[in-house]
Amino acid sequence: MSQSRTSTPSTPDRTHVTTNVIRGCLGNLVEWYDWFAYATFSIYFASVFFPKGNQTAQLLSTAVVFAVGFFMRPLGGWLLGVYADRYGRRRALTLSVTLMSAGSLTIALAPGHDTIGMGAPALLVLARLVQGLSVGGEFGSSASYLCEVAPPGRRGFYSSFQYVSIVLGQLIALLVAIGLQNLLTEAQLHSWGWRIPFVIGAAAGLVVMYLRRTMEESEHFRREQARTAAQDPASRERKGLISLFAEYPRQLIAVFGLAIGGTVAFYTYTTYLQKYLVTTAGIPKSTVTVIGFAALFVYMLLQPAVGAVSDRIGRRPVMFAFSGGCMLLTVPLMTLLGRTGNPWLAFLLMTVALTFVSGYSALAAVIKAEMFPTKVRALGVGLPHALVTATFGGLTEPIALALKDTGQESLFFWYVTGCVGLTFLATLVVKEPSRASHLDATQASPAAPQPPKTAPLT
Repeated sequence: MSQSRTSTPSTPDRTHVTTNVIRGCLGNLVEWYDWFAYATFSIYFASVFFPKGNQTAQLLSTAVVFAVGFFMRPLGGWLLGVYADRYGRRRALTLSVTLMSAGSLTIALAPGHDTIGMGAPALLVLARLVQGLSVGGEFGSSASYLCEVAPPGRRGFYSSFQYVSIVLGQLIALLVAIGLQNLLTEAQLHSWGWRIPFVIGAAAGLVVMYLRRTMEESEHFRREQARTAAQDPASRERKGLISLFAEYPRQLIAVFGLAIGGTVAFYTYTTYLQKYLVTTAGIPKSTVTVIGFAALFVYMLLQPAVGAVSDRIGRRPVMFAFSGGCMLLTVPLMTLLGRTGNPWLAFLLMTVALTFVSGYSALAAVIKAEMFPTKVRALGVGLPHALVTATFGGLTEPIALALKDTGQESLFFWYVTGCVGLTFLATLVVKEPSRASHLDATQASPAAPQPPKTAPLT
């Protein structure tokens, strides 16, 4: 059968697209709010869930539970990715936010160690397992949906709002923390105040669950369903994990390479850097909180601008700007940040670093989604991203702290540079995804074939 590439579906109304994008992003915002709320408020609820005694041991226990959530992400990327490719993006996105809301509600209502003993940490672990599954499955489904509902020529712009919602979730969690710290006493926060952010997250999740149930399924998925239904069951194409590994191994390797440097840089400059400014630069915690909030706010605003630029000049030039810039600047930037005690200079340097990271994060959804056909898109985007996040992302801060503890802190700067170098190499071997996009290779009829599997790569 001959392979064909036909025109994309008709361009939808801008208001129509915007409504669907907002519904897709709101769930992402809630999920990341919940994720960061745990990290932010763990200092207050550690003594509730774990036996009384050494505070450091209690905090370490909550940190281990947090890490457990990271390592559930690949399972979520796999299971919810397969679910999204088989039953639809809308269903998968609704399920993921429901799981996150259930996890938050469990944490909010769970009795403490004094009441149910070891059942308390067991409930906390269960909630984090569910939330890790949720976050792991959210990225691939959300990325696929945002790219599929966006009109051709504007996919970089619209899909960049995925990271807008991620950063906004982090900022809202930080604002809730600042508000509660000013409204409640330290004793009230330790006693019951820490439950409030999880109640907020659970309630918001229920609202978003309703909104997602009412949003439209993407036309790409509807066409894929129709195409599959028209096939002879005896010769129906494989889908799922077997299809992904057997038919798209080069795309998978490319996505791994693209994600490694971006993930390590993202966690370095959005999460670890705030601890680095306190412990190495010696800037007061309250000042670092303001610096981080301001820099992250600028970073959030940069996402749609960088996404729009990629629609005009292509994905590869933007990715080269990210990877090349971070390779050259990570060591000098981190060195200067560690030596400055000036809050304004620290803000400027952090903003410069995040500006370069925007070259990855604004494109993280679209550059990967363009490499896979509809039948495995959510799985192809979500699984490798979750694996990289669970390993490289989850280990970024422990590696940095371990090297600092041994007096070799500067080696961490080179570690980040090396990871970004892998992304630079991956960008070299990938053809311009926006010009060889599976998103543009829609079917003229339900029975039309998929585009060439090797199109996005050299």
